[in-house]
Amino acid sequence: MGLFGLRKKKNTEEKAHACTCQRGCHAAEANITETEKKRTDTDACTLSIKVLGTGCASCHALLESTKQAVVSMGLDAEVEYVTDMTQIAGYGVMRMPALVVNENPVVMGKTLKPEEVEEILKKTCS
Repeated sequence: MGLFGLRKKKNTEEKAHACTCQRGCHAAEANITETEKKRTDTDACTLSIKVLGTGCASCHALLESTKQAVVSMGLDAEVEYVTDMTQIAGYGVMRMPALVVNENPVVMGKTLKPEEVEEILKKTCS
């Protein structure tokens, strides 16, 4: 039944289940390299990072420290700067600047160094 490519589909289905790990994964999953596995493990921690502030110097300092920490950790996360007071009030934050990680305020009223932000992000990922 080589007509219309039916034989080709059957062969690819057989190859898809040719895994050696005996967990029943597909061949595409079985061919993942070690570097891809490590990258997948580090990407498992998805972070939503926001700096809340009014635009003052302290707020900008926390924003820059947070960006530096994200870059030095090699995270694939974007740091959002929120200045809208209605959004800030939604987090229950009363002191600025504030750092919000995964929609939870973790620091309020402090300007942190990049190393301090890294420690907070490491605790959040673990």
